[in-house]
Amino acid sequence: MAKEYARALGGRLRSIRQQQGLSLHGVEEKSDGRWKAVVVGSYERGDRAVTVQKLSELASFYGVPVEELLPGGGANAAAMEPPPKLILDLGKLQDINADDSAPLSRYASTIQSQRGDYNGRVLSIRQEDLRTLSVIYQEQPSVLAARFIGWGVLRPAEAGDPE
Repeated sequence: MAKEYARALGGRLRSIRQQQGLSLHGVEEKSDGRWKAVVVGSYERGDRAVTVQKLSELASFYGVPVEELLPGGGANAAAMEPPPKLILDLGKLQDINADDSAPLSRYASTIQSQRGDYNGRVLSIRQEDLRTLSVIYQEQPSVLAARFIGWGVLRPAEAGDPE
């Protein structure tokens, strides 16, 4: 049981680190050597026990509340489940009123440019993309996703979808 909890805790630590775009080596660099890559990696694998004090310090380093690092509680249970991949239909996006779709179109163009993904038909978007768009549209992500689904431009990814 303790080993399972350590692995779940490590999974949360890894998830938070990856959400921030940091590699293990990046953590060591950003912390000026305070957090050694090998130590953080052993916490993430559940191979090394992390004290409450160290967990609190890591939470502070990552800029998140300690409870976000703890597995199994409240919102964390849903957060540990990988979110569905979402597919943006670029063809249908062109059929939407430009006043409504302009921010989404600009954002999609930016993603295409960053990823070098110019297939022109569909674009996979990530949950963090949806959160960013929700700030742009000033709506909750779930409300915005429902709007995009209503427009016919957003759907969950299926096997065989191009990336």
